[in-house]
Amino acid sequence: MTRPPRDRTGHANRAGRAGRDRTTEARPPIIHGVVPPRDVLLKFIADNPEQASKRELAKAFGLKGEARVELKALLKAFEEEGLLEKRRKSLVRPGALPPVAVLDITTRDVDGELVGRPAEWPEDNGVAPAVTIRQPTAGRRDKGPVAGLGDRILAKIFPARDRGGPAYTARVIKVLDKRKNAGMGVYRPLEGGGGRILPIDRRGQEMDVDPAFTADARDGDLVEIDVVRIGRYGLPRAQIKSVIGSVASEKALSMIAIHSHGIPYIFPDTVLQEAEALGSASMAHREDWRSLPLITIDPADAKDHDDAVHAEPDPSPDNPGGVIVTVAIADVSYYVRPGSALDREALKRGNSVYFPDRVVPMLPERISNDLCSLREGVDRPALAVRMVFSKDGRKASHSFHRIMMKSAVKLSYGEAQAAIDGAPNDRTGPILETVLKPLWEAYRILGIGRTRRQPLELDLPERKLLLKSDGTVDRVFVPPRLDAHRLIEEMMIQANVAAAETLETRRQPLVYRVHDAPSLAKQETLREFLHTLEIAMIRSGNLRSNHFNGILARAKGKPYEQMVSEMVLRSQSQAIYTPENIGHFGLNLMKYAHFTSPIRRYADLIVHRALVSSLGLGEGGMTLEEEARLEDIAAEISTFERRAMAAERETVDRLIAHHLAGRIGEEFDGRVSGVTKAGLFVALPDYGADGFVPISSVGNDYYIYDEAHQALAGEKTGMGFRLGDDVRVRLAEAVPFAGALRFDVISEGRKMPTAMRSFHKSGRRDRNGPRRHAGTRAPRGRR
Repeated sequence: MTRPPRDRTGHANRAGRAGRDRTTEARPPIIHGVVPPRDVLLKFIADNPEQASKRELAKAFGLKGEARVELKALLKAFEEEGLLEKRRKSLVRPGALPPVAVLDITTRDVDGELVGRPAEWPEDNGVAPAVTIRQPTAGRRDKGPVAGLGDRILAKIFPARDRGGPAYTARVIKVLDKRKNAGMGVYRPLEGGGGRILPIDRRGQEMDVDPAFTADARDGDLVEIDVVRIGRYGLPRAQIKSVIGSVASEKALSMIAIHSHGIPYIFPDTVLQEAEALGSASMAHREDWRSLPLITIDPADAKDHDDAVHAEPDPSPDNPGGVIVTVAIADVSYYVRPGSALDREALKRGNSVYFPDRVVPMLPERISNDLCSLREGVDRPALAVRMVFSKDGRKASHSFHRIMMKSAVKLSYGEAQAAIDGAPNDRTGPILETVLKPLWEAYRILGIGRTRRQPLELDLPERKLLLKSDGTVDRVFVPPRLDAHRLIEEMMIQANVAAAETLETRRQPLVYRVHDAPSLAKQETLREFLHTLEIAMIRSGNLRSNHFNGILARAKGKPYEQMVSEMVLRSQSQAIYTPENIGHFGLNLMKYAHFTSPIRRYADLIVHRALVSSLGLGEGGMTLEEEARLEDIAAEISTFERRAMAAERETVDRLIAHHLAGRIGEEFDGRVSGVTKAGLFVALPDYGADGFVPISSVGNDYYIYDEAHQALAGEKTGMGFRLGDDVRVRLAEAVPFAGALRFDVISEGRKMPTAMRSFHKSGRRDRNGPRRHAGTRAPRGRR
């Protein structure tokens, strides 16, 4: 399986349901004393679970007499349709949490917030929803109990306001079972008995384990621990609670990330049995497109192929010079039905996770590498979109079809590009004129539309790790960026847009892929930084992606080009999934939904089901119950996507740290990739590694952190370091299992701008008079 590109962002008759549930775009107003519309009532129950009994609902909407009878009948209909279920005296959406629940705090999110899940959850309800735990505000008298990682709590549940994270937040009522100081580490035995626990995160520290508490762990085992004593002197002491498995070889380093992030990686027997029992798709509700020469273009080592493309000139005299582009995507929705064991497991995973040494797939290989892989010369079911573009890159029309296809040929990116560049081989030669050149002509025409749209053109190189047979790093390289890559990406973007447009036209609920504009705080930080380089940035209000392209263009070819690109990247918001559309800022698109990778992303599977349902394309469409849970599902898969990204990044860091662990004391060329009060982050471009330089080892001066300039400036010498500076560093320490590197900077730095130095000399004075420099630390000799 290969990594999909990331953002840089009765079924045949739906008319009755559409008219009943979605007659207007805007929600009707609430009239006191009148039973509210269906969607308003369902939304109220979702947002106010504590008022979800018949009595409380009648009270909330001021219903009496006949209106109460009508409300009762409507709630009964909701239960029969599966939109609500009764729990004691309250009504809740299937899969929703009650107002008060018992939670186990299992992990932290990327911002460090505690995240829990219900202690008990029926398997047929799908994945247990994640809940962000609210910590009490410091200094409040009624701040309540404080919970920690591993605790079991009784909590008050609230719907989340932030749609980019878990669907719920919770306030701790009581800590039921407190597991103090739980954690994970790697065990190393010591002569004479006992051993040490090596940390698996950058902030951790080594711990001692007494001989009586090793739980028969072996050298290199990943273990769960409890910290049993922390004293003023010596290392903390830990007790091993359980042995997870060996990470003795670097090839198993990804297991650390898998377990620390709670990523499901073993398919239950019921899921595997369900997958093995599946057979070939029938021709029912399908068009026969097996004669159309669709081809797949993927990385050379791809094991599955879930998208195929074709292009040809438009024969219509009304569209001279236009093209017809066809994108066919594996029909996963035919095999993975809502509520099945396969579906529940796919939702638990949310997406496939890609490590340098392995892939944790969303679906079993029987589906991902067999039934839904668009193999060359083999009949395969697919959902296809046929798009017509004018010669100036404007889309004239599109239509979706459920088809049976047969891939004409399987190509790698390199093969396809080489053929276009004049070096065809035995596979590409026969299709060069008939298939490949029409594809490249269509790509040229789509490029005209892309140029007019002006998406954010932030094309930073992505480094890859090449591993040896034993799982250690052989080398780090930047793969070439070919037009073949861009061709596939642009055609997939157009297919995603078409999917969103079709579903909106049909008023079919769906999960969008949205990307918000940068926050005002991030805009201001970027504006202040660019001001130091004399690059202007417009004020917020009319900010669009092309404004960032102008900034990047002004920095191109300058010494600070890389620095500006990194700051623009940091200013961007996180792309998420949500049923509410706000558009995609980075791609400069108003309607966008992921449709092209249903093997790898649950969001795409949702969109496939929505298309099947709304277009009446047969079996495997979206159910009413699934529609009712889209908000929760979107929040879940957004969380799982961030979990996967963090796990992938940490694994790469650990592999690089292992690779460099034997080179302590060596010098390397690096670049300042981050500046903080505590020191510098330095990237090694040749290795794809990041390490930290504490401010105490930067140099013999008093260094002051300047956020606007993203710099550390020496108070006496005026010398310092700035984001993007090239530096020479010495590797001082490597902690492989934590993926941590520490450097000493050897370079002297450079002269800081006069404006910076004059500002720092003026200093800041508090009421008591002494000058202070927030966030600074003296070098070791001045403490």
